[in-house]
Amino acid sequence: MPSFQVVSNTDLMEVDNAINNVLREIKNRFDFKGSNCNIERSEHTMTVTADDNMKLSQLDDLIQTNFIRRGIDQKALDFQTADKATGDSLRQQVIIKNGIDKETAQKITKAIRGTKIKVQTAIEGEELRVSGKNRDDLQKIIQFIKDMEIDQPLQYVNFRD
Repeated sequence: MPSFQVVSNTDLMEVDNAINNVLREIKNRFDFKGSNCNIERSEHTMTVTADDNMKLSQLDDLIQTNFIRRGIDQKALDFQTADKATGDSLRQQVIIKNGIDKETAQKITKAIRGTKIKVQTAIEGEELRVSGKNRDDLQKIIQFIKDMEIDQPLQYVNFRD
């Protein structure tokens, strides 16, 4: 019985490479000279610190452009609101999405059932397994999920006949 998995994985090595590129660019740019701007990553969270709102927005733009250069989908980043840090500086948390959360998996499953295509879906932790009797139905489901425009990067792996 053919099947595939829907997953949402973000390559953390590429994230580290993008962060290092941003830090290198901060050191070389004239408008960041003498500022206290920094980016740190721990697990699936980045902490961005900047002196003021203007530098924070420039850092956000730098992060997004470097993530695009490294081939990381922008939907994987969830920018939180900036908070006051020590002195006049600002701190912002950026969550790196990894894995499909339960609500999104249930939303996808419900939408697949609504298509009336003869496939079975199963939520397995942070993954979604779709299986059916023929390959064409599975390919229709992949296209259907792509057309749903979920706010998270999705990959389709382990396609088996």
